Amino acid sequence: MDTGKAQKRRIDFLDRFRRDRKGSVAIEFAALAIPFSLLVFAILESCISFAAQQTMSNVTDDVARQFRTGQLKAADMTETRLRDIICGRLEIMVSQGCPGLEIDLRTYDTFADAARQRIAFTSARDIDTEDFRVEPGQSMSKNMLRVFYRWPVMTDFLRKSMSNLKDGKTLLFATVTWQNEPFDD
Repeated sequence: MDTGKAQKRRIDFLDRFRRDRKGSVAIEFAALAIPFSLLVFAILESCISFAAQQTMSNVTDDVARQFRTGQLKAADMTETRLRDIICGRLEIMVSQGCPGLEIDLRTYDTFADAARQRIAFTSARDIDTEDFRVEPGQSMSKNMLRVFYRWPVMTDFLRKSMSNLKDGKTLLFATVTWQNEPFDD
């Protein structure tokens, strides 16, 4: 197709649009622009939230693997050190310092005991972290690492439907249960 003809068609279209003074085009555009914008924001908010959840899941799996293989050992681990390790890898998606991060790492006698562990909530609609601790096990022990993050819902109109915690936040979490390999403690 000749580029001159295509350009003339565009100019003709724009001229017709400018000449239309009835306002119906503007009203139709306004009627569609708001729902379209809401849909775009909802999609973006959901995508970012899912990306953060996946990042946290990958970090949790990686840290659990390091405990399982003995690269990270109970004797060298403190709550602060574990938080720094996890937060350092999450900061690509969350605020610096990981203000909503909570970690629970413990040893269990059996996998069935670990499976009975539940997420507890306070009456104020927040996660109950009173019982959380960082106590990794020795070689051949059964462990469970639970990582939680209070993710802020950024879009006001989605806050009510997406949030499940107080202050308009939603809880992202990842859990890994494993048995340590034989290694020197």
